[in-house]
Amino acid sequence: MSVEVTLKSLATVVETPETNMPAVSDADKTVTHDGFNTSKTLNASSTPAVHKVACFEQALTAGSATIDLTALTGTNGATVDGTGQKVQVFKAKAPATNANPITIGEGAANGYELAGNAWKMILQPGQEFLFYGDGDTPAIGAAAKDIDLAGTGAQKLEIEIVTG
Repeated sequence: MSVEVTLKSLATVVETPETNMPAVSDADKTVTHDGFNTSKTLNASSTPAVHKVACFEQALTAGSATIDLTALTGTNGATVDGTGQKVQVFKAKAPATNANPITIGEGAANGYELAGNAWKMILQPGQEFLFYGDGDTPAIGAAAKDIDLAGTGAQKLEIEIVTG
């Protein structure tokens, strides 16, 4: 299997200042803020390299679920084992149809410190979270493999995980 990721984190904002700028024509009175945008292509030859991908919907059962990075659901239902790899890209999207927020974080047992010790992210319905590890995340293993989800009922998250 070969994997290539086009990673884009963009927030291009065009601002039209309200102050009078007499030396600037009306057509040129905008400022574009795009200097913090990121665009990268990751593959087996990039730094960091990527090798595996899992893309799936994770439903909660009675308000909770655990994502095991050593047994992810891949294409056509294949099992993706991230053992020895690092999470390079993690994306979670809460469908707008969810009734309540879902908390994502380090697993209570064998927790994976994606964004540091005791990390967590709360997604309201319709929100999403994109994390780029840049090669600086822990290796996945028996003691570092679980990401826990907590919410209510049988809500779900759309999950995409790329390791390398």
